[in-house]
Amino acid sequence: MGLLQKGQWVDQWYDTGNSGGEFRRQDSRFRSWLTPDGNAGPNGEPGFKAEKGRYHLYVSLACPWAHRALIFRRIKQLQNYIDVTVVDPVMLKNGWEMKDPLYGLDFLYQLYLKADSSYEGRVTVPVLWDKQTQTIVSNESSEIIRMFNTAFNALTGNTIDYYPDTLHERINALNERVYDTINNGVYRAGFATTQEAYENAYHSLFNSLDWVEGLLARQRYLGGGQLTEADWRLFTTLIRFDAVYFGHFKTNRQLLADYPAISGYVRELYQIPGVSDTVSFEHIKTHYYASHVMINPTGIIPVGPAQDFTAAHGREGIGENS
Repeated sequence: MGLLQKGQWVDQWYDTGNSGGEFRRQDSRFRSWLTPDGNAGPNGEPGFKAEKGRYHLYVSLACPWAHRALIFRRIKQLQNYIDVTVVDPVMLKNGWEMKDPLYGLDFLYQLYLKADSSYEGRVTVPVLWDKQTQTIVSNESSEIIRMFNTAFNALTGNTIDYYPDTLHERINALNERVYDTINNGVYRAGFATTQEAYENAYHSLFNSLDWVEGLLARQRYLGGGQLTEADWRLFTTLIRFDAVYFGHFKTNRQLLADYPAISGYVRELYQIPGVSDTVSFEHIKTHYYASHVMINPTGIIPVGPAQDFTAAHGREGIGENS
């Protein structure tokens, strides 16, 4: 039954020997779209109409991919439109555990099977669920944040656009590099099963972090003077970096606190109203250190590091004319 076998409903996090020890992430399977009128989305998949109270979001506070969706739910003022269930921080042999308010389910895989009883694949967060038709709209975070960016604008009156037409090409190029070498790069280093695979991922990661530091030293945000989805997609990895990736995933050339521009940028985004409420370092550290038994077999969760994202970020005036 592919990756979903009885008693094995956990994400297939790491390579099993077929790719030279390199971690490879599978594509998401549910790719429908939530749109203002219920018409098909940009990828041509069936559409679901944006309506208050119809949809439910399943997330982990530990997962950077789910964190994107939580952030967009806050910055697009969707708290009263889309309910949320947070899964438990520890993920073991049965995958994500939860106390499901909709159907009384104990595990996220049961929700996937409710949507499709023949489903085979990874059981991931975030999951955007339609209560009306009782199915999964999408489990692809990059598309969920674009749905949240526009689908409810007429209902909420929030028309801030984090993926403006004039910046599509620039944002897409930024996303591609950031995803491959940073978002997924930390996992490629952490879940590598050969020295070569680990070192390749490690060097690609820090080459890109050096590149980001250079960008942010001369402009306010990744794309210039305007905050876009590219920044939020990067932020969810950066906010976890010193707390878990530096040690747990052995990405330890330097802390992000050692990058002046990046560290100020992370503090600036963290201080945007509502964003800090989506960050739980207790949940994050518990998940990574207690769930990844192949990396941390003792399950000991570190106490540190001490971090303060409320300090002044000092980025006023940077790139105002970008």
